[in-house]
Amino acid sequence: MKKVNQAEFDATIKEGYTFVDFFATWCGPCKMLAPVLEEVDPEYSDVTFVKVDVDEEQALAARYGIMSIPTLILFKDGEAIAKTGGMQPKASIRDFIDNAINK
Repeated sequence: MKKVNQAEFDATIKEGYTFVDFFATWCGPCKMLAPVLEEVDPEYSDVTFVKVDVDEEQALAARYGIMSIPTLILFKDGEAIAKTGGMQPKASIRDFIDNAINK
């Protein structure tokens, strides 16, 4: 998963589906979630997966009301369509994406 900064963020989420993991390097649950997301990423060719470090990108975290991490937001064409948080198993991440896309 590619880490994006504020300059890249808007262009990244502008078109199609984008799954964003708001994380921090010191966050235990974030570290546990990272390999799960790495496994899910190749299963969704129509979804771009990226990470945003909330310590480095505080303005983005504030813009999306990130109060705890990890927070996961799925965007469609630049608009947030679903949001969840915390460490989750692979099946839950898949359900989160599938449910948001198939609404």
